[in-house]
Amino acid sequence: MNDFQAPQDRGWLLVFIAWMVASVSTLGALFLGEVMGYTPCVLCWYQRIGMFPLVLILAAGLFPFDRKVVRYALPLALAGWLLAVFHWAVASGLVPESDTPCSQGAPCSVKQISWFGFLTLPLLSVLAFSAIIALLLMTHIKASK
Repeated sequence: MNDFQAPQDRGWLLVFIAWMVASVSTLGALFLGEVMGYTPCVLCWYQRIGMFPLVLILAAGLFPFDRKVVRYALPLALAGWLLAVFHWAVASGLVPESDTPCSQGAPCSVKQISWFGFLTLPLLSVLAFSAIIALLLMTHIKASK
């Protein structure tokens, strides 16, 4: 492999990993909602709006590899990350639920899942969006060399 192909190959792998994170997150959200019967709150729905399209956008940037996919995926991931951080703050009690759009349906502060005593759905969303953002930024840096 010569030096010309190496950054592009690394870029493809980074976008592929970001696609995998988005896909697992999407399948997990669908499993919890449709199979386990958990009702998503309003903030969860907003985060899904940010995550679900990333599966298609990132896949479209893989075949053939187009490093410009970062341009389309990063704003969506950043918006989802901001919502996820806000949701995590509400679920952690840092932001009162009265300051949220969760007036109807499932409350945003309820911890439906708590794995290992600290992994909640809002925190998992923060971690997933953070990983995608980091991978997209690394793709931009590596592929532009």
